Amino acid sequence: MKALDLYNKPSSDFAAKVERSIALLRETAASHPRLTQASSLGAEDMVVTHLMHLAGIDASVFVLETGKLHAETLAVIPKIEQRYGISVQVFRPKQESVIHFVRKNGEEAMYQSIELRKACCDIRKMEPLARALAGHDGWITGLRREQSNARAEVGEVVQEPGRIKVSPIVEWTWGDVWHFIALHQLDTNALHDQFYPSIGCAPCTRAISVGEDFRAGRWWWEQESAKECGLHVQPAASSLVPPLVSSLERTPS
Repeated sequence: MKALDLYNKPSSDFAAKVERSIALLRETAASHPRLTQASSLGAEDMVVTHLMHLAGIDASVFVLETGKLHAETLAVIPKIEQRYGISVQVFRPKQESVIHFVRKNGEEAMYQSIELRKACCDIRKMEPLARALAGHDGWITGLRREQSNARAEVGEVVQEPGRIKVSPIVEWTWGDVWHFIALHQLDTNALHDQFYPSIGCAPCTRAISVGEDFRAGRWWWEQESAKECGLHVQPAASSLVPPLVSSLERTPS
């Protein structure tokens, strides 16, 4: 069964969520004109890219090409470029850093210890991310609170040093994501049809089983409950800033 057929189950307030997400993106673009989207080329980020299009905001899209992405993931890039008439910016790790790490620790170092896995993430993701965000006053992500316990309290708008981080679909369900994909006939990563809800580097991603959470297939050999690469480690609560779209705030129940 295709992911679209399996997951296309919108919540009752789906339309309101879409309106809020678009309004948030417009408010963000008005106050932070140098925006960029970090795309993993997964379902959520395809939704966010299209929301940016619907909002009519001027924001670039970038991908961290770690050198370990699935072919199915890379195949999504030209589809984005063709649909929206943009050039997706691709940031790669420094080759000398990768070569040094592999020579010292081996191609499968990530399985040896959490420390080595995180060191690999630092080289392949965190350093390229710093370059990707340089010159931008805000970045947009596809984070959702439903994705894992570690992301259950992710902020819609978070102040970071030098920029803000905006996650316009934090309150969307997995069913909302796929209903939006169906409505707008969006391209998706073929791995979603093979039970990969969360897709990262090939050595660090597997399909999940019924009952597992969305990110159970990431670094599955580790015992830590909060498994992240470092891109989206949650800040202290004091770093959260009030929502930009005050007119769309819920009234207290």
